[in-house]
Amino acid sequence: MDETTPVEQLFELLDDLTKTIQQELNITYLEAIAEAGEDIFQGTVVQRISAEEKDRLEQSLEENMPEAMEQEDIRKAFQLALIKGMKQSVQQHHAITPDAVAIFMGYLVDKLMNGRKEFVVADPAVGTGNLLSAVLNQLSEKNIEAYGSEVDETLIKIAYTLANLQEHAVQLFHQDSIEQFGAPDPDVVMSDLPVGYYPKNQIAELYQLGSTDGKSYVHHLLVEGMMNQLKPGGFMVLLIPNNLFEDEKAAELQAYVKRQAHTLGLLQLPETMFQAKEASKSIWMLQKKSPDVKQPGQALLAELPSFSRQEALQDMMKRINDWFVQEGFINK
Repeated sequence: MDETTPVEQLFELLDDLTKTIQQELNITYLEAIAEAGEDIFQGTVVQRISAEEKDRLEQSLEENMPEAMEQEDIRKAFQLALIKGMKQSVQQHHAITPDAVAIFMGYLVDKLMNGRKEFVVADPAVGTGNLLSAVLNQLSEKNIEAYGSEVDETLIKIAYTLANLQEHAVQLFHQDSIEQFGAPDPDVVMSDLPVGYYPKNQIAELYQLGSTDGKSYVHHLLVEGMMNQLKPGGFMVLLIPNNLFEDEKAAELQAYVKRQAHTLGLLQLPETMFQAKEASKSIWMLQKKSPDVKQPGQALLAELPSFSRQEALQDMMKRINDWFVQEGFINK
């Protein structure tokens, strides 16, 4: 019989804790994940639940905690629980960035930073912190100052717990990034961009991309807001829906971005990664203009092959790497 992996072992413990806390406190599975993560971090059950269940869970914490775990083991175990919780959620903005996409975005950030060992990364819609954690784990040899902001209280609690368990020194803020983003100017803004209407008209009207008809787009405002925060010459690596440039206000967004930044690339992800064609996404790379920044000779535009097609993917990665060399982001 195969031994369980640390990821499976931690997930089983986390799931048991979560389901019990969910039932005992009459909260959602997602809300209970943050509570269960705190118990794992503290090594004891901190919630007020029945004595019988508390004793059982504390015994389980003592007996079933994996002896040795990597940061990625922790992230992946929580990811499994989050996927389970989000299937039960009615909130459309509750979604997990696929692992392969998070790893690829980390690769792009690394290339754009061109060997720099220290830089600042910010995610203005950090959610549960899964994307940010995946990139930090991937670039663990770097000294990255990381910041994340999230308006959803449940998600930011999970992000906080996940950061603690992985020992990531991430500054997290429970706030609306469009209204306020309490972080130093980043070198890189990286985010799985939320899409929809923004409800605070008085705030939206302060933005160039804000609308006076009460129908401002949250994704437009986030791009503008973080462009203002971004250091001159800094980068954005954004996961966006493929139809971002097809809505009635797309021309305004494109005109704004053209004034403020250079589009470095648009990489369309394989449709097979998403449940429906309408849900397909791309990675949009931008560089904020500054006197010492040149527009790329040619933007990197590509449709990525399925990540399971190893030979085709290797060819594409070589093409992408060659582009970074050609444009001077990395040395030959």
